[in-house]
Amino acid sequence: MKISLIQTNPQQDRDKNLAEVRALMEDAYKADQPDLIVLPEYFEVYGTSTEEKLAMAEPAGGAAYRLAQDFAREHKVFVHAGTIMEKVEGENRIYNTSFVFNREGVEVAAYRKIHMFDIVAPDGTAYKESATVKPGEDIVTYELDGLKVGCAICYDIRFFELFLQLEKAGCDVIVLPAAFTLQTGKDHWEVLARARAIETQTYFVACGQTGAVTVNGEKRACYGHSLVCDPWGHTIARASDGVGYVTATIDTRQIARVRTLIPMTQHRRIACG
Repeated sequence: MKISLIQTNPQQDRDKNLAEVRALMEDAYKADQPDLIVLPEYFEVYGTSTEEKLAMAEPAGGAAYRLAQDFAREHKVFVHAGTIMEKVEGENRIYNTSFVFNREGVEVAAYRKIHMFDIVAPDGTAYKESATVKPGEDIVTYELDGLKVGCAICYDIRFFELFLQLEKAGCDVIVLPAAFTLQTGKDHWEVLARARAIETQTYFVACGQTGAVTVNGEKRACYGHSLVCDPWGHTIARASDGVGYVTATIDTRQIARVRTLIPMTQHRRIACG
């Protein structure tokens, strides 16, 4: 099975962003014929103010949702649509949601980000995701050609409890769209991705935004370097800094081999969740 990761640098113009991501999806499909295409977190728009984000959020079925759905149906490919700003009725916050579509364009999963990025970065920049995003609560998986795929988003990568639950659910692949900051990404992105792959004995697919965006007059940069780690913890595909895509091949024999060599599920003695 092949997976293509689309790496973009979305700005405030949603129509332009969607046109660019669609073009990259077409390029990846023509070049590599993937079975699954993954988009980054907030691929539809980034760098908007709180008021703009709330105003632009749509219920499932909006422009970004339709783009991913239509592409999946037209090309007979699964699309893991990064994250989309999902309107929450009666709330002044949104859900940050990954929607997944099968080869017929049918929605097969909707994962709402659980862990909120509320930190102060090393340079003093404050992030307060919970001010505009309502946390989700559910562990979400879906089936893809005989494999079970687990869902996570960006900051979730730091919380091993989530990935233990996905491992217990029988996942073979875990997909994590992200807009990882440059400051934290350069030190933690690949280390965390490899650790999550090793812990869960899955292929770990981390698809990130790249480049800079201005938020309320303040320049912020995303790390990029979208990557795929195999169940042994090797990085088998990795994008560089710029806009583009990277494709990796998933080998189910490698999953079985690693789990046979180190049978962690049989050896676990401490219950968690």
